[in-house]
Amino acid sequence: MKNFFRDGGLAVAVIIQSLLLIALSLYLYVYSQTLFLAVMPFSVLTACFALGKLWNASRKTRQYSDFMRQDITRSLDELLVNVSVAIASSDESDHLSWANERFYSYFPDVRENDCDLRQLLGVTALKPGDTVRFGYGGGFFEGVVHSRTDAESGRVVKTISITDTTRLCTLEVSEREDKPIVMIIAVDGYDEMFDGTPESDKARVTAQIDKMMEEYIASTNGIMKKFNRDRLWAVIEQKNIDKLIKEKVGLLDHAREIAVSDRNCVTLSIGIGATGQNLAESDKFAREALEMAIGRGGDQAAVKTENGFEFYGGVAQGVEKQTKVKSRIFANNLLGYAEKSDGVFIMGHRGSDLDSVGSSAGLTATLRSRGIVAYAVADQATSLAGELLDRLKSADPAEPLFITPTAARELFTEDSLLIVVDTHNPVLVEDKLLLQNAEKIIVIDHHRKMVSFISNTLAFHHEPNASSASEMVTEIVQNIGGGKFSPLCAEALLAGIMLDTKGFSLRTSVRTFEAAAFLRKLGADTLNVKMLFSNSFESYKKKVALAATSKVYRKCAILTSELLDPAMRIIAPQTADEMLGIRNMDASFVVYRTAADEFSISARSHGTLNVQLIMEILGGGGHQNMSGAQLRGVSLFEAENKLTSAIDRYLADKAGATTTA
Repeated sequence: MKNFFRDGGLAVAVIIQSLLLIALSLYLYVYSQTLFLAVMPFSVLTACFALGKLWNASRKTRQYSDFMRQDITRSLDELLVNVSVAIASSDESDHLSWANERFYSYFPDVRENDCDLRQLLGVTALKPGDTVRFGYGGGFFEGVVHSRTDAESGRVVKTISITDTTRLCTLEVSEREDKPIVMIIAVDGYDEMFDGTPESDKARVTAQIDKMMEEYIASTNGIMKKFNRDRLWAVIEQKNIDKLIKEKVGLLDHAREIAVSDRNCVTLSIGIGATGQNLAESDKFAREALEMAIGRGGDQAAVKTENGFEFYGGVAQGVEKQTKVKSRIFANNLLGYAEKSDGVFIMGHRGSDLDSVGSSAGLTATLRSRGIVAYAVADQATSLAGELLDRLKSADPAEPLFITPTAARELFTEDSLLIVVDTHNPVLVEDKLLLQNAEKIIVIDHHRKMVSFISNTLAFHHEPNASSASEMVTEIVQNIGGGKFSPLCAEALLAGIMLDTKGFSLRTSVRTFEAAAFLRKLGADTLNVKMLFSNSFESYKKKVALAATSKVYRKCAILTSELLDPAMRIIAPQTADEMLGIRNMDASFVVYRTAADEFSISARSHGTLNVQLIMEILGGGGHQNMSGAQLRGVSLFEAENKLTSAIDRYLADKAGATTTA
C-alpha cells in the first residue's frame, strides 16, 4: 500500500517535469534549433520514463482493486455461510437453490431434498417484505422474504432470512400460561334450591360443593376464597383455564351430579376474566362474565375475551326465585324515577306480541293511576297483537294508552323516562330513535341475557327464569298499587303470561299462578283472553298448509315456507307451538320468508333442547323454550341447511354446549 502511493506520487512528479521540458523544448526550438536538438534526447527519455511510471501505477491499481474485490467477496461468502441467521435463496418456482450452513442446521431434513420454500414456511406464495412465523421440528422460527434483480440476467432472486425464535416463543407461552386469572363461581338459586330442605341435607350438599371446588382448585395449584355462602372467588393460572375450557367446563357436569332432592340438582354459574391485563382487571371482567352467565339462566360458564364473551353449558332448566323482595325494591325505585320525570314512555320490542303489548299496557295504566303522565308506544302496523291493541283503543278513545313511535318522539323531552319491556337488545326495540334520544332508561325483561344489551340504564330488572314480562309487570303492579285498574288491562297482562307459558304448560312457577290469580281478581276474563288466541278460517288453512311441509330431523320438526305473507309472522310461531303436541318431538322450527332476501326462524321446545343456544349459533336468541333468528342473503335451501347444521352442532356439544357471542 505504501509503495503504491509512493510510485503514484513519483509518476505525477515526472509528468509535471516532462510537461515543463516540453514547454522548454518548444521555446528552444523557436529561439535556437541547435540548442533544441541538444535537449531533445533528454526530453524524449524523460517522457518515456513518465509513461512507464503511469502504466505501472495503473497496473498496480487494477491489481489492488481485484484484490479488494476478491477479499470482499470472500468475506461476504464467509459471512453468509457462518452468520447466525439462516439464509436461503429460491429459484423461479420458489424451490431452494442455495442456503448457508445455519439454514441446514435448522432444517437438516432438507439438505438432500428438493425443498419447496413455500411449503416449509407454510405460505402459498413468497411475497417480498412478508414476515412469516412458522414451526418446524418442535422449534419456532421467523422468516423475512427479500428480493433483488440480477443485473446480468434481469431475473428476480428471492432471499429468505430466518431467525430461530424458539426461546422467545417459549418465554411468551410460559408467561401466558402462568398468568393468573380470576374465576368467580356462584351456586344458582341457593335459597330456592334449599327451600324446605332439612338442615342435615343442606349441610351435606354444601359440603359436597365445597369438596368439589377444593379438589379442583388443588389440582390447579390455585387459591380459593369463599366470600359468601353461595359464591367462591378463585385465582388460577391461564393454562388451567385453557384445560377447563377444553374439557367444556366439566365443573358444570360435576355440580349437576350433586342431588339436592329427587327433582333438583346443583347448578353453577361461572365467570372467568380471561383477558384482564392484571388481577384487578381480571376480577372486573370475571364479575361481568358472571353477571352474563346468571342473566342467561345459569348452569353455564361465561369467559370474557377480547371479542366479547364465550359461553359454555346452559343445559339445565333455571330455578325461579320464590322471593319477591327484588321485585318490591325495583317497583319502589321505578315509581321514584317516574315521579321525577315529566313523562314516562313504555315500549316493547319490534313486531310486538301479546307479552310486549300486555306488559306495556299494564305498566302504563298503573302509572296513570298514580297521577303520572305515561304512554305506551307500539306500531300497530307491524304488531302481532293487533286485536288486543284494537280492544285497548276502543275502551277509551279519548285517552288511549298507546301512541305511535312518531307521536312519542314529538312528546319526548330530556326529562322523560323511557321504560323498555320484554327485550333488552337495543337492536330489537320498537323505536331505535326513541332509545337513542333517551337519557333516563329502565329495562324490564325475562329473556336470557345477550351480549348486546342496553347498558346505560338507571335500573335493569332482569329475571331470566320468569315466565314472561307480563308476570314481572304484574308483580310491579302489586307493589306500586294505585287507583282504578281496568279489567281490560288485566286481561292484556294475562294474555302475555298465557302466550309465553303456552297456556300455563311451560315455564310456570308458583309466582306465575299467583300473578294470574291477582289479575283474575282485578277482573280479567279468561274467555276474553282465550279469544285473543283464536284464528280465522284463512289463518287455519295456512297453518295446515305449513304443517304439511314438516319433516323430522333428529327428533325436531322443521317446517318451511317460501310464501312472503305478513300473516306468517303470526302463523309461524303458532304452528311451531302446535307441533310440540306431537309425541316424541323435542323441538319445532318454522323457517319462513319475511323479505325478498330474508328468512326468519321461529323455534319452540319443551325444554329438552335449548333452542336459544341453537338460535344463537345462527345469530339470534331468546329463551330456552322459545327463540328466533333471521337469516339474510340466503335461499330457503341454504337457510334449512344452516338450521340443521346448528342443530347438529348443538347436539354434538350438548354435554358442554359451546357458543360464541
